Amino acid sequence: MPTQRVLITEDAKKVMNEVREKHGELMFHQSGGCCDGSSPMCYKKGQFRTGKSDIKLGEVNGAEFWMAKDQFKYWQYMQLTLDVKPGRGSSFSLEIPMGVRFLIKSKMFTEEQLEDLEELVSG
Repeated sequence: MPTQRVLITEDAKKVMNEVREKHGELMFHQSGGCCDGSSPMCYKKGQFRTGKSDIKLGEVNGAEFWMAKDQFKYWQYMQLTLDVKPGRGSSFSLEIPMGVRFLIKSKMFTEEQLEDLEELVSG
């Protein structure tokens, strides 16, 4: 099995499951844009339109995780872990009204992991 580019913590899974109950299927997108900068944004699946400037890094807890290509240049050598913490972000992400926000933790891939990474999918 290839090395996953994006992982998820148990706490983030719990929040995701609550958001999914309320909004249905979900997706994530991480850009370097406004609001919370490069924080992952949680949307109802299809609410955020991906395009040629986006890359699908994988899936977390049944939801696609996309990133802007320009951001990926900075993150390509790191394994990302989607986590959650208390506090309100200044974004349009679906978890914000719950008083929590998703965030990314990262660690460098090992050389062995880099040789066996999940395939990327362009938008």
